[in-house]
Amino acid sequence: MTTGDELKAAVSARRDLGPDFEDAVVESFLDKMGQEIDRRVDERLATSPQGKKGVRAAGPNDAQRLALAIVSLSLGTLATLAIVLTGDGRGSYLIPIWLGIVIVNGIFNGPRGKG
Repeated sequence: MTTGDELKAAVSARRDLGPDFEDAVVESFLDKMGQEIDRRVDERLATSPQGKKGVRAAGPNDAQRLALAIVSLSLGTLATLAIVLTGDGRGSYLIPIWLGIVIVNGIFNGPRGKG
């Protein structure tokens, strides 16, 4: 059965069963589509030269690394400003905040595995 046929069958089943069964019909359709995608990916991997060697797990790309750096530095700066501007003796909170930022960025941007 093709994807179009599967979709038509799901829409028909939804009409026949009514809105009470809509979630079950959608879940069933998505499950079948997921299985079909998995089958196609497995098929392509089996026929590709790289697929026979195994696929290396993808790590974070450069855009994700940059986004993490920008967001973490921005939030760290805002937290620092908030603590400094309130001036209520919470300066000791700055050390764990910035240490956490360094650790998270260090782990995320750590050494990359060799392919």
